[in-house]
Amino acid sequence: MGRSQLEKLKTHEKIVETASKRLREEGLQGIGVADLMKEAGLTVGGFYKHFASRDDLVAEAIESAFDSWGRRLEAEGVDPAKMTAADVADRYVSAYHRDNPGEGCPFAALTSDIARSSEKARRIATERLERNFQALAGKATGANEGERRRKAIMAFAMMAGGVGLARVSSDEALSGEILEAIRDFVADIGK
Repeated sequence: MGRSQLEKLKTHEKIVETASKRLREEGLQGIGVADLMKEAGLTVGGFYKHFASRDDLVAEAIESAFDSWGRRLEAEGVDPAKMTAADVADRYVSAYHRDNPGEGCPFAALTSDIARSSEKARRIATERLERNFQALAGKATGANEGERRRKAIMAFAMMAGGVGLARVSSDEALSGEILEAIRDFVADIGK
């Protein structure tokens, strides 16, 4: 790969990384292309050298956001396959996740935005839902695969929704209570 191609790839990754964080913080409509490019230290004119449309950037940024969990675990030397349901809940349903939406799960930050987004973004989100359900079902107990999957779907919906509700609450005690209740419930699916 030539130097200019490598620089273009690095610039592309910088735009996607910036967008991934900012979209989770502000919502899909909360920040425009001009602001994203400025924050990335680039001009608006350069945007179309990297993306055909804003929707393409949004889809790629959402995909990057979904991958951030695995990258973070990998950097910490944690194998997600060896995590229990309680381990997943402790990391996901946490005060850190609540307080740092730009570094967290797009489902906890952007569910309603993604539902109104492009087909491409929704397809990416659907694929991630399936992966999350499969991973959690593998950590759940149950008489059969259907019961484990049902528990996984309920647990993931509670985790994403619980973090969202904890963010909504202006009462710190209530916010903490929500997180604790969801963590305890999700930990129990593996018992």
